[in-house]
Amino acid sequence: MSVLYVNGPVQNGDFTLAERPGKAAGIRAAAALNALLGVRPVPHLWNTVTLSGDQRHRAAAGPIGRQQREEQAIAAKYAPGEQPRAGVLTDTAPPVAALALETVGRLLADGTLALAPVEVRLCAGCGHMTGVVAHQACRACGSEQTRPAKRRLLVFDRPEGQPVLERDDFLAAGARTPSHLLNIAQNTPARLVLSRTRDHGVSLAPLGLDGLVLDPRAGLHVAVLAAAAAHGAQRPAMTVTENAAANVAAYGLPFRRHGAVRLRYALHGRIPYDTALLQRLYEVHRAAPPVRDLFAAWFLPLASLRERAGIDAVRLPGLLKFCRRVHLARPSTPAGDVLADLRRLVEAGDMRWVMDARALAHAIAARQTTRGSAPEPQRGAP
Repeated sequence: MSVLYVNGPVQNGDFTLAERPGKAAGIRAAAALNALLGVRPVPHLWNTVTLSGDQRHRAAAGPIGRQQREEQAIAAKYAPGEQPRAGVLTDTAPPVAALALETVGRLLADGTLALAPVEVRLCAGCGHMTGVVAHQACRACGSEQTRPAKRRLLVFDRPEGQPVLERDDFLAAGARTPSHLLNIAQNTPARLVLSRTRDHGVSLAPLGLDGLVLDPRAGLHVAVLAAAAAHGAQRPAMTVTENAAANVAAYGLPFRRHGAVRLRYALHGRIPYDTALLQRLYEVHRAAPPVRDLFAAWFLPLASLRERAGIDAVRLPGLLKFCRRVHLARPSTPAGDVLADLRRLVEAGDMRWVMDARALAHAIAARQTTRGSAPEPQRGAP
């Protein structure tokens, strides 16, 4: 199978995709690219292993369990009738948890990971493991009182000189890899702790680490690998922003390979989804609802893969004019040779075609031909 695009799991916070459509940029970009490749829809990935989720669950009244609460919160992100066709996959779903424990077991066996006693700080109030630095306030309960302790933890000792990221870790033909991402190893500790105190997560109790779960930054990568395994794909590409990649890459380093499967990052920039600005643009350019949908839910996510540092709001008028003009000039059906060329570019992660009027016109035609095979969330959202 060709490249499979999978969104970097979105944190299950207190919002809806209609309120914060930027949160769906990676989901939309992955869906658009997979549709161009002729790949069946991929589940939307969500991150549920969070301290904020622990706090919300403790504060909530009622008999609902944590798993059910997370599922309900994710379902509420989508407008009625707009749930993803392939469903959702969380970082604690059974196939993810099984793959995580299998992978950790293999990495322990070959010496990549280890179980080792580590000097840590525990919150004096709630027992949350705040880290290895003293005088660090507890993010679980807010207490500033911690006590020293020694705990047996899952650790990753990065081999000396091993970079956290290399150019080949990005699916981005024809694009320069941001130098700050290649240099993040300079600010990464040689030893990383991969077990955390959370109320919810992939339990490490089978390894003898009672009360600890796999660090969610590692779990995000396992979730992508699990989605790829379900599709029989060996080349998953995680759509993620530069900031997110910088935050999770070190913890995902041991988890970017599983057998013949190799995970890479597909960087995308932030999209300025300003409702008032977009509404004014639509009115000025007399953009009909189908064009608004095309622009916001399809074209901008694709453009964000080209504009990886982020799309400047001042460029929105020009981008809308370009998208509208190309939409009007689109062929009734995509040309087979153009579509084949597009697929080769998408497989290589080369997104320069997005601003090529001819290529984009045929991509729009292909989208309309296969509409419904890979639905974007929140169609009609700004």
